[in-house]
Amino acid sequence: MELKNYTSAWLTGRPKALRATQRVLGSSDYQAHAGVYTGGANGVYWLEIVAQRPDGLVVVSNITEGAKRDVESVQAVLEPDFLYPLLRGRDVSRWQAAPSAWILIPRRPDRQEKAVPEDEMKVSFPKTFAYLNRFRDVLDQRRDAVLMRSRGSIPFYSIGAVGDYTFAPYKVVWREQAAGLTVAVVEPQADKIVMPDHKLMLVDCQDQSEAHYLCAALNSSPAQLVVLSYSVTIQMDTHVLENIRVPRFDPANPTHLALADLSRQAHAATAAGDAARVREIELEVDRLAARLWGLTDAELREIQESLAELG
Repeated sequence: MELKNYTSAWLTGRPKALRATQRVLGSSDYQAHAGVYTGGANGVYWLEIVAQRPDGLVVVSNITEGAKRDVESVQAVLEPDFLYPLLRGRDVSRWQAAPSAWILIPRRPDRQEKAVPEDEMKVSFPKTFAYLNRFRDVLDQRRDAVLMRSRGSIPFYSIGAVGDYTFAPYKVVWREQAAGLTVAVVEPQADKIVMPDHKLMLVDCQDQSEAHYLCAALNSSPAQLVVLSYSVTIQMDTHVLENIRVPRFDPANPTHLALADLSRQAHAATAAGDAARVREIELEVDRLAARLWGLTDAELREIQESLAELG
């Protein structure tokens, strides 16, 4: 079989395995996005919750460790409306995603494309406005804030890298900087949507089973080999789904449903620290992924062995 230019000089691995991965290569039916980017103002928007007050307000402290800009470390009282669990790169591994902080995103879920206007914020969310106004100079200096202002009058605390996808209840996520794909599903926490930061790539899903199906497909050996074969850096950005042909989830397809169920099991086993069970599940994921892409048992073995050699 003649190899297409997918298998040019940058593609490495066993020849038989590379021929088999041609059925995996191609554009996905899914699109990936980067997580929330604060314009270098993480020290303002990234928070720890110190206490919950009886009146419903929340005491927070801002996370200044590792911030690109020098930001004053403070404690403040905020309305809880715009606080969301924050998922950082360190919080994600294969089959596991657990938020470890909070992020302030001053947008209403029903108006995701726009920040809450300043006049409304002052009246309805005065404590949040006062907190953000304290850092006005820092927020005004952001390069993306200057660009957004050039397009019209917007609140000084606007965050540009947010869209409908950011507010999806279920997200398939992986770290941008990693030696391979580290894919997991993140779900709402205590009725709050989880927000990945910009060092994480995400695919938005409205359905839990769809998210777990996609996660299983991307964590499978055929998908992993494709990525490791063509990647010349450790940047696992949105290009991943431009090269792995994952078909759209079909709730009537038994293979799709079985992959989703295996992903749920893998997440549970990973959380329990049961590495042996995770390995058993991953072998079954590979078997079903081979069915998804029409691979034979022999081709799957070649892929698994080539992946082990590259790893």
